[in-house]
This record gives sequence, structure tokens and C-alpha cells, in this order.
Amino acid sequence: MAELCRTDSSLAALDEEVLWEMLEDHRCRIVCSICPSRLTPYLRQAKVLGQLDEEEVLHGPRFTNTAMRVGHLLDLLKTRGKNGALALLESLKFHNADVYTLVTGLQPAVDFSSFSGLMETSKLTECLAGAISSLQEELSQEKGQKEALLQQSRRLQERLEQAEARERSLRQLEAEHGRMQREVSARFHEVLKLKDEMLGLSLHYSNALQEKELATTRCRSLQEELYLVKQELQREKMSSSCERESRERSLKMASGLEPEDEELSRLKEENERLRSLTFSLAEKDILEQNLDEALETRQQLVDRIHSLRERAVAAERQRKQYWEEKEQTLLQFQKTQADCEIYKERLGALQSHVVELQKERDQAYSARDGAQVEISQSLTEKDALRRKVFELTDQVCRLRQQLQAKLLPPGPKEEVGPREPCPKGKQRLTRTFALCPRDDGSPSESQLCSDLSATSSRELVDSFRSSSPVPPSQQSLYKRAAEDFREDPWSFSSCPEILEVDQGSCLGAKVDDADLDYEIVDRADLPESENSLQPSSGDPCLSTSSIPVRRRPARKILSQVTVLAFQGDALLEQISVIGGNLTGIFIHRVTPGSAADQMALRPGTQITMVETEPLSKAVLEGMTLERAVRLLQRVNGFCCLSVKVNVEGYKKLVQDMEAKVATSGDSFYIRVNLAMEGRAEGELQVHCNDVLHITDTLFQGGSCWHAHRVSPQCTKGTEHGAVPNYTRAQQLLIGLIQDMAHQSTVARKQPSGGARKLVRIVSVDRTKASPLWSSFDGGQLDPSWAEEPPTMGFWAESCFTLVPYTLVHPRRPSQARPVLFVPGVVGKILIKKLCLLHGFKRCLAEYLSQEEYDTSCQRGDIIQEREAPGGHYCVTRRAVESLMEKNTHALLDVRLDSICVLHKMEVFPIIIHVSINEKVAKKFKKALQRLGTTEDQLLEAARQEEGELDKAPCLYSSLAPDSWSDLDALLGCVRLAIADEQKTVVWTEQSPH
Repeated sequence: MAELCRTDSSLAALDEEVLWEMLEDHRCRIVCSICPSRLTPYLRQAKVLGQLDEEEVLHGPRFTNTAMRVGHLLDLLKTRGKNGALALLESLKFHNADVYTLVTGLQPAVDFSSFSGLMETSKLTECLAGAISSLQEELSQEKGQKEALLQQSRRLQERLEQAEARERSLRQLEAEHGRMQREVSARFHEVLKLKDEMLGLSLHYSNALQEKELATTRCRSLQEELYLVKQELQREKMSSSCERESRERSLKMASGLEPEDEELSRLKEENERLRSLTFSLAEKDILEQNLDEALETRQQLVDRIHSLRERAVAAERQRKQYWEEKEQTLLQFQKTQADCEIYKERLGALQSHVVELQKERDQAYSARDGAQVEISQSLTEKDALRRKVFELTDQVCRLRQQLQAKLLPPGPKEEVGPREPCPKGKQRLTRTFALCPRDDGSPSESQLCSDLSATSSRELVDSFRSSSPVPPSQQSLYKRAAEDFREDPWSFSSCPEILEVDQGSCLGAKVDDADLDYEIVDRADLPESENSLQPSSGDPCLSTSSIPVRRRPARKILSQVTVLAFQGDALLEQISVIGGNLTGIFIHRVTPGSAADQMALRPGTQITMVETEPLSKAVLEGMTLERAVRLLQRVNGFCCLSVKVNVEGYKKLVQDMEAKVATSGDSFYIRVNLAMEGRAEGELQVHCNDVLHITDTLFQGGSCWHAHRVSPQCTKGTEHGAVPNYTRAQQLLIGLIQDMAHQSTVARKQPSGGARKLVRIVSVDRTKASPLWSSFDGGQLDPSWAEEPPTMGFWAESCFTLVPYTLVHPRRPSQARPVLFVPGVVGKILIKKLCLLHGFKRCLAEYLSQEEYDTSCQRGDIIQEREAPGGHYCVTRRAVESLMEKNTHALLDVRLDSICVLHKMEVFPIIIHVSINEKVAKKFKKALQRLGTTEDQLLEAARQEEGELDKAPCLYSSLAPDSWSDLDALLGCVRLAIADEQKTVVWTEQSPH
């Protein structure tokens, strides 16, 4: 182009066609490079574009992008002829110099003398000034937008830093709160220990005081006895001295003493009298002393009696307290004994149920054996009848061949050899009576086709046992395959493939060999059942050494579901699969040269269903990879696969697998219904009601699943390891229930809030289960596909089975969730107190007339109802959602069965369970009296609602009895639990129905 146009003046000398040819050669670059809003002002000044044309180009609703607007602009300028082309090139010189150089081969030079003269210089200057001002305005607007975006990014960065600082502070507060709670619990246990030690010391002190009092009493009694003995000794001494003096006096008188002796005796008597008088005064002093001591002893006894009376009053008060505690202990023992009897009855009923299930299993096994015997007998009879049918069919074929031979014009014919009857195996669908195409046309072929045209046209639609030389129709082939498959599906195992014949081909037409795609198969390579078929004389192209066989062409599988029937011997050796669950089962590898490869199965093909015999089929959509591999391993013979092409899903799955995305492929969440100890290395220890994220169902050869324990605040896994698969977990669940039934210690009541829960009994009806549930327990499959005899008769006549794992899905409500308390009596007490706090409000029941009630029932807005005169009192969805929109927790006083109704409404309540025992029930004594309820009724209601709580389709928060001391402390614990539950993820169980 540069050689053609060297100067600007030469452009004006060029013809219109040459100019537009230059522009059209670079139309694509022009459309992609220029902006129409910059060119239109100059083009309007050049008078090659009007105002309406400019508005249509810039604002026309038909043009959705800039390329379409530029293309329309070029079309308008082309109608203006040479002036339009010159004006466009001059505008490109100003605004798109590179495009101008590309089109003309000239360097743009701003020379006013070189313009085409389409517009005046003043107008050109005005146009350029306007264009420059518009560019400056756009530049200023872009600068303003840039500044605004920078300020917004700074504000967002500051908010992000504030949020991170707040998060760090909250984490520190949470850690401090947890530490303080642990310290409080430790101090509480220490206080309990000190109380017990203090009670023991007080008992020891009281015993020591009693022993001291006994010793003091004994000492005083011994002192009194000693005093009495001393007095008795003095009396004896006085009597003995008197007797001695009397004896001496009598002896002296008898010897005749002198008078002085008498005076002496008189003096002695007086002396004795004085001595006796002195002795009496000493005795008096002793008696006075004894009296003083007795008075002092009496005062001490009075003081002691007073203290004993005080101790007796305290002992009586303590005796009454001990008596009350004894009565409470006896009451608790009686209730515990009643609970023990109830548990024994339940366990006995469970054992009887297990025995019945075992009996039903044995009956099912015996019925299955009888059915298998009957089936084998019926198959034997069917084989005999089939041989007869084959013989009759062979005779009919020979008769038809003779009839055709009579209808053919005279010509060279071959002898009709005797044809042996067909063996048990069916022959493949070959073109037995069709003529091989030849290069030279034969008049007999066209005549034969014309003679049998009426019969052929009728049999193409109606008959699927056609003897016409015209190939059978597609409908006929489908009917034939369907009938043969219903009669004996396993007879297809002798056929390597089902051959298709193109519809509408006729002998009179010229058929190309490439379209028919025949293959001459040597008879020595055919199976024995095909070697027994002798070629018919009516077949001019069939020789004794070869048979023409129609090979199935490889065909593309469309996006809709396609059913492929072929010989699937050891199917998993021909293909390998990946995926699982909601992702689907995809073919990942196909063995070259296998039957699956010949059926055009390729990586990226999704398998939706597999069928091997009548009434034995399995839907693979929503099935785990483990279950799908188990089913495909059992495919060993003729099978039908329902497949569809899903390349986008396969590519995404492969990319996720390479990126190790845990939520793609064989991935789902479960809630564990039993406690399992991780004894072996690599096994994960789980508790009842834990939520696990399963990422691989073929872990360690398929006997285990690889799982991650999910944290409450998010769906990310914390610990990971192996857990038993569904079948093993179900066996562990049944074994754990049996152990609980045989252990007498389990029958004793566990203290509420103490040991962890071991088992959660969940049963499901397999006949109503969803596909993903069925992929666990095989509820949607034929029993003959079962991997092994199920434990405890769960393949018996009963449709209910125990569920060790329950499927759950994460929910993240953004609004304030309603609150439901268990038991309901405690909930009424707490609701009255929480209504006084900010952020909580009771959801009251509304009175609805009969018409309003019927309308709400049709919409499904009724949560709970009770009848009233002329209408109903109902807790409605509207009342709950109105409180949620105000970011207020709705306090619900409803039954536990309303939880499922709320979940259907996409409302997920917070469930707070307050554990109740006899000690806790006393703390509600005054509140229960105001409600007109007794402690026994509270305990009974708590026991019933705790049993119903296991059936709730979501997790709940439980408050232990020792975590609070009074109602105010309980209220604080409840508020903390509600705040924590509002932050956590809600795991809802998927209903199996």
C-alpha cells in the first residue's frame, strides 16, 4: 500500500472503490481500535454525518458493543461515497495515527494545506478544540475517579486493620474467658473437697468431746467413792480405840487399883472426852469443806446441763437435717430403681426386636434359597423350550428360502445344504439373507427387490422377525433386542457385541462398501455356536469359508442420556472411574481395544445407571464412589450402561483433584451416631454427635473412609484420620447396643451432664430413602447386588435399618435465630426473665379465624396450633420472621416436633438443653410453685423430652448442672450459649424421605 500511495494529495486522486477497498482490507483492525465518539465530531463538521446518524451510532439500542457501533459507522460513511472515505482517513490522522499509517502507508502530518477541503479551517480549529476539551474532561474525570478509589481503598484498609485488631482482642478475651472458666471449675472442686474435710473434722471433734465428758463423769464418781471410803475408815478407827480403852479399864478395875489410880483413870476419861470433842470439830470442818465442794460441783453440773441442752437442740436440728437427706436419698434411690427397671424393659424389648430381626433374616434366606431353586428350574425349562423354538425357526427359514428360490427367475443356483439346528446360544444379528454389494449390478437383484417391496415395507415397521432381504429397521432391531433381553439376558454373554443395521438401505440402490463397513470373519475364528450355522443356498454371497459381519461403527455419545448394551466382562478392567456423590461417576480411563473402547466410551463420559439383568439395576447419580466401584466390580457379562457426555463437569473434577480441593468429588458431611475409639494408628477417635467431612470413601482399599473433624465455627477440618465405612460402622453400632444390653452397669442411671453419650438411635425406611442414603445402605438396589450378608437381619422383610452416619449440610443464617428451650417447663421460666433483656422477645401465638387458618395451612405457615372457640391460636411463620428482621431472638414456647416444620421454612432455631436432676429441680422450687408444677413433674417431663431430643434434625447446646448455682447464673449461661450458637454453623440433617 505504501508503494501505491506516497503523498496525501494522491489519496484525493484515487477512486472511491480503491479508497473503500483500502479501508475494507483493514476493517477488522479499524473496528477493534477506534472509538466512534471521538470521530463523530469531525465527521459532522465534514458534513458526511448528520445529527441523527451520530445519535444512532452512539446511542442505538441495537448495538451492544463498540465494535458494532464502529461497523455501523463505516456502513454509513460508505453510503457517502468518496467524501466519506476521505473524511474518515483525515479523522484517523488525528485520533488513530497507527491505523492511518496501516491503511494508507503514510506517516500522519498535520498540514492544513493537505486536507481534502471538505471543511473550512475555522471549523476545523473549532472541532479540534472541542475534541481536546472533551479529552481533558475525560482525563479530569478519570483522575477524580482514581482519587475516589484511592480514598475508598484507604478507608477499607483502615476498617480491615480495625477489624483485625478487634478480632485479636476478641480471641484474647475468649482465651481469658476459657482460662477463667477452667480456674472457676478447679476452685469449685477444691471447695467441695474442703467442705468434705471440714465435715469429717467436726465429726471427730464431737466424738472427742463426748469421750471427754464420759471421762470427767467417771473421775467424779471415783472421787465420791474415795470420800465415802475415808469416812468409813475413820469410823472404824474410832470404834476400835473405844473398844481398846474399855478393855483396859475393865482389867484395871479387876486388879484393884488404888485411889490415885482412880483419879488417873478419871483424868484419862476426861482426856478421851476432850479428844472425842476435838475429833467432832475436825469432822465438822471436813463436812463444811465437803459442802463447799458439793456446791461448786452443783454449779458445774448446772452449767454442764445447760451446755448439754444446747448440744441436744443442735443435735436434734442436725438429726432432722440428716432425716431429710435420708428421705431425699431414699426418693432418689426409688427413682433410680424405677429408671433402672425402665431401661431393663427397653433393653429387653430391643433384644426381643433383635431376635425377631434374626428370625426374619433366616426366613428371608430360606425364601431366597427357594426362589433360587425355582428360578433354576424355570431356566432349565426355558432352555428346553428355546431349543424347540430354534428348531422351528430353522425350519421356517428353510421354507422361506425355498419360497424365495421359486420366486427368483431361472439362473445358476447352488444346492441347498442341510442346516443343522441352532445350539443353545443365540446367533449374533448378522445379515443372513442380505446380498453383499457388488460392483456390477444384477437384474435379478432389482427384480427381487421389486417383487418383495410390499412385504419389506410392511415388515420394516411391524415385524421384528423379518425375513426380507432389506435390512431391518431401527425400531425392529430395538424390539428384537428388548424381547431377547427379557427372555434370557444371560444368553447375550455368548455374543461379543450387538450389531446395528442401517435403516432404509435397499438392494436396488447402490450401496457403498465404506458405508456398510463389512468385515469378512473366518469361520474358524467364530464361536462354536456360530460354526454350527451352515450357509444357506439363498445367499449367493455367503461361502463355506467366510461370513460377512456388520461391524458397529464408533458413534458419538450425545449430551442426553444414551443406553449402551455390550459385553462387559470384568468391566472395571476395561474402564476406571472417579468422582462420586453429587459430582457424579465419570469414566477416567478406557483400556484400548476393549469392548468399552469399541462402544466409543471415552474419558469424560458420565455413567448414570447400570443394568445387568431384569429388575437388577442401580442408579449411580448421587452414589458414593465406594458403592459405585463395588457395583461395577460385579458386572461380568452382558450389561446396559446409561451414559451421557459431561466434559465440563469432568474437567472441573480433574482440576479440583489436581488442586486437592477437599469439597469436590467424593465429598460430603456426616453426623456420627455412635462413639468410636481410634485404637489403631491413623484412626480418628470420634464421639457421638460429632460432624465429620468425608473426603475419600476408598481410603485404605475401601474398608475405611478418610474424614476430617469439623470445627463448630466453620466447615474447615481440624483433625483427620480414618473412620469405618458405613457397613462396618453399622456392625459396630449393633455390637455396641448388644453390649449395652448385656452390661448391668449400663442400666444404672448416668448423672445428667456427666459421661458422654455413646449411642444415638436413628432408624430409616429404605423404601423411602433418598439416593444418597441408598448409596450407604443399598436401599435402592436389588438384594442380589449386596456385597455380603448384612448383619442382624437388615436385609430381612423389615424395611427399617439402623443408621450409624447421618448426612448433614451446613447452613449460615445471617439474622438472629429463634431460641427453643428443653425441657419446656424450664423454658417458660427462662422466657419470662429473658423478655426483660434487650435483644430477646417472646413469640406470641396469634388468634386466626377459620378462613385465615385454612389459608395459612395451604401456605405451610403454621408452626404450632391449638384450637379455640371459633378459630385457632397459632404460632405462625410471619410472627417469627418479623422478629428475625428486627435482629431479635424470638423465644419460642413450642414442642420439639416443630423443629422439622421450622427447617422446612428455612428457619433454624437455637436449641438450649438444660440438664435436670433432683438437685437441680430444687433450685426451681419457687418458680415451679408459681407455675403450679411439682418437682416430680419437672423430672418426668425432662426425661421424656430428652428422649425426643435425639430425633431433632440438628445439633443442640447442653448446659451441665454444675455450671450454674442459681437462676441468675443460669440466665448468664443461657445468654453466653445463645451468643456462641449464633456464631456457629448450623448442621441440618438431610431427610431420607
